[in-house]
Parts: sequence; structure tokens; C-alpha cells
Amino acid sequence: MKWIGKRISFVQDKNKTTIIIYPEDTAWVKAVMGAWVAMWISIGAVITWAYFQLVLSEQENIILIVFMAFWLYFAFKVIRSFFWLLWGRELLKIDEVSVSYKKSIKGYGKAGIYYIENISKIREIDVEPNSIQSIWEKSPWVKGGERIEFEHKGKMILFGRKVNAQDTKLLFKVVSKRVEEQARKLNKVNQ
Repeated sequence: MKWIGKRISFVQDKNKTTIIIYPEDTAWVKAVMGAWVAMWISIGAVITWAYFQLVLSEQENIILIVFMAFWLYFAFKVIRSFFWLLWGRELLKIDEVSVSYKKSIKGYGKAGIYYIENISKIREIDVEPNSIQSIWEKSPWVKGGERIEFEHKGKMILFGRKVNAQDTKLLFKVVSKRVEEQARKLNKVNQ
């Protein structure tokens, strides 16, 4: 197993390349996100209790229902981001005929299969260091902005969440080289 930086591991053999991209491992961020999740769930529990236990006017009930709709949406987002920090992985497998990509949390997630003959335009995504996009993507509650993309049948497939610029360049070299090698092999077989 070889490493690109501290977060990307890959195994390369004759027939396939397997790449695993781990999320950032910062203890204080996990602690703050955990506290935020606990606080958010507590707020939801109090509002739910208030809705069912207190005698409220119709207008107050409507306000609580609207609040709970927003609360549920953000609870889903926050909990998903927290689970991503704890157990998330990006799994990329490049074999003789396809590229498989899966965003996995504790092994759960759906893998997309992208056939090499349909892949084009592999490129790095550049983000200005002090731009709003860069600042937004660095925040812990955002799962991250992807740094590499390729086109498959007109659809852009993105991966490499929150990977720094240096690691992005190295990862791009590994992925693009392996996809090009496999594409050349496929062209020889098809001729």
C-alpha cells in the first residue's frame, strides 16, 4: 500500500488500482460536530415535547410545525456530515474496463460504475485559496468540495473531497495515468 499525503491510500497491481480517500481526522472538529449534533437533537426533542404536551394556539402549532420541518432538514444534513467525519470513505477502483466510485459511510453507499471507453476530460478542479468557495468548503459541517472530475456520457463525476492542492496533483496523476493505460489496452483489444 502506498500513500499520497496522510489521507489517500492506494494499491496498484497489474489489473486494477484501488484508491481510498479518508476524511480529515481532526479531533477537535469531531468533538465540536458531536456537540452540535447533540445540541440539535436536544432542540428537536424540546420542540417535539412542546408540540405534544403544551396547550398552544393554532398559530403556535403552525409555527412549531414549520420550525420542525426546517429542523429535520438541517438535522439530516448535520448528522450526515458528522457520520462522514467519523466513518466516511471515498472508494475508487480502476480495473480493465471500468472506474468504480463509491461514497461510503461505514460500508454503506452505492457504487457507480463508469466504463473507461465513455470517460473523457479528466481534470483537476482549481479553487482560489481565499475565495468564498474555498472558505465554505473548509468548514467542518460541509462534507467538502471535490477536487477531481471526469466526464462520463455527458455527466460530470466528482471525487476527492477536501483534498489539498499538493495531494490533488498526485492523485490526479495516479488516476489519469491508470485510466489512460486501461483505455489504451481496451483500444488494442477492440482493434
